[in-house]
Amino acid sequence: MLPKDLVRQLAVASSLTLIGTLLLATCESPTAVQTVVVPGPTVVVTATPSPTETPGPTRLTVCQVGEPESLYLYGGSPAARNVLEAIYDGPIDYRSFDFQPVILEKLPSLDDGDAYFQPVTVQAGDRVVDITGEVVSLQQGTQVFPSHTCMDAANPECVVTFDGATPIEMEQMVVSWELKEGILWSDGESVTADDSVYSYELTCHPDTPSSKYICDRTSAYAAAGERTVVWTGIPGYVDDLYAANFFSPLPRHLWQTQLRATPADLLSRPESTRQPIGWGPFRITEWVQGDHITLERNPLYFRAGEGLPKVDYLTFRFAPNAEGVAAMLLAGECDLGILGDGGESLLPFLKEAEGQGLLRLVVSTSNQWEHLEFGINPVATYRRSDFFEDVRVRQAFAHCIDRQAIVDEVTLGTGKLADVYIPPDHPLYAQDRLTRWTYDPQIGRALMAEAGWADQNGDGVLEAYNVTGIRAGTPFSVTLLTIRGDTQQETIARLIRANLADCGIQVVVNSVPARDFFADGPIGPIFGRQFDLAVFTWYNETEPPCYLYMTGEIPDQGNWGRPNASGFSNPEYDAACQAALAALPRTFEYRNFHTEAQRIFTEQLPALPLFWRPRFAVIRPDVEGLILDPFEESELWGIEEIGLRR
Repeated sequence: MLPKDLVRQLAVASSLTLIGTLLLATCESPTAVQTVVVPGPTVVVTATPSPTETPGPTRLTVCQVGEPESLYLYGGSPAARNVLEAIYDGPIDYRSFDFQPVILEKLPSLDDGDAYFQPVTVQAGDRVVDITGEVVSLQQGTQVFPSHTCMDAANPECVVTFDGATPIEMEQMVVSWELKEGILWSDGESVTADDSVYSYELTCHPDTPSSKYICDRTSAYAAAGERTVVWTGIPGYVDDLYAANFFSPLPRHLWQTQLRATPADLLSRPESTRQPIGWGPFRITEWVQGDHITLERNPLYFRAGEGLPKVDYLTFRFAPNAEGVAAMLLAGECDLGILGDGGESLLPFLKEAEGQGLLRLVVSTSNQWEHLEFGINPVATYRRSDFFEDVRVRQAFAHCIDRQAIVDEVTLGTGKLADVYIPPDHPLYAQDRLTRWTYDPQIGRALMAEAGWADQNGDGVLEAYNVTGIRAGTPFSVTLLTIRGDTQQETIARLIRANLADCGIQVVVNSVPARDFFADGPIGPIFGRQFDLAVFTWYNETEPPCYLYMTGEIPDQGNWGRPNASGFSNPEYDAACQAALAALPRTFEYRNFHTEAQRIFTEQLPALPLFWRPRFAVIRPDVEGLILDPFEESELWGIEEIGLRR
């Protein structure tokens, strides 16, 4: 803990190189002013001693970037997610790469029988999912899969074409969940299955600004008793993530019955936006706009018997940016800091502060992987030599680039080297089937020579000799695109350029604004397939994203919004990925085909994964119990377990 009688001034250059020293001065007053200067825009914070030093009830203060606009579950803002973790617990967490029930007895599964497929007869006009995965009205010529056991569009035996008149047999998925007994709203009313149905009705209502993806694929969502909910999908819809299709309960007894609020009303009513009730570890007591939100222990919390939550009061305070959060924490204004997306640029400063005992970093792998994208198959109007069609060239790049050095410089060793689009601690990670590319420029140069590239004029840059489709003597000179203003990606580009120069490859770095970089085609350079090389970040969701490099996902005139900017096309990879996506979790087919897709990816290298970005938070030395997870939306998913060391 930062002593009350200590003044520390931390001076850090905008380049994030620590150039200041820690200055110590003794003050007589126990309420000494603390002034802290952190990287970036100057932020000076004057604070009183940490709230954790106040005797009596235990208090935890969290500082985060941004103040919520609303705490309504379906109309809030990203800044609300940490506060919502304190109000609601679950109902389902996604931890350790799998769903975990919180207020449910268990998660449904096909093996246990609380998820199953039932036959159904469909006819003209019925809503179904066709073989492309789209929701359509069944009409003449519509093609569907009649069974979830055979979903291969290329196999005629798996596809039925509707003749416009004769009813056909399909399957629909049915899933049920049971709430734990004794889950109570913070006003004392029971949380029921009907509250989950109410939540479904709200999110699917046109006045609610929420995704309608699951709504459009739902045939029915109904209560089957006080604690049981049953979801039925429309015919043909097979959802790999079916276990998570439970809608988070909302209090029908209060919002609809007592307040008579409509879905539109709930977007602005204080009962839903500023003081929503929940079943979680805390309940809201105060919201001072522009300053803080305070919550107190919920005595009706279903885990209260375990001594949870570990503190009596929880306060959220807000800063404009990551630098402000760091300053407030070091000044003793908070115990835990959530830095947001801007926090990674502060790593050198935070490491230095940790070394001085001023704070502790809590670090895990994130769900974001940095990669080098190859322009394998650009659009016809982007005229350049066909540098990357030969897999040996892409493999040479993998040997020529020192990815571990990039990890060490950009993340100070907190990131993890990436081999494929699945992190190494994921249960589907194909440990023994992957091709791993070590940093070895000598092998890289040999592969380039094998592919027909040599420096015959001695200028240090390889030229094409006996390369199919490329004029003899053409230098291997390419442009690497990065996002302007992103200092970390610019550092990555600089290191890549230096590494490739050692292998005789000339790279010119060009930075463009993010809005232009990510613009859809045909204008955008990346998703318009008008680039040589590019560095950017992919964000993973729950399912391994092999689809990113499928042939059907190449952006083109028909659909510029697709993600396969490289233009990579490999039938073997397509088949493996498609089969993996069609299989259901925990089946042999699911694991086998995801393994095969990874094997092909690491051999063919449609892109070169660089590293998994770190996810981290900062805490004062006396805070304990914070555990980060790569895929949980909030760093505070386990807020009830976070406490203060006595």
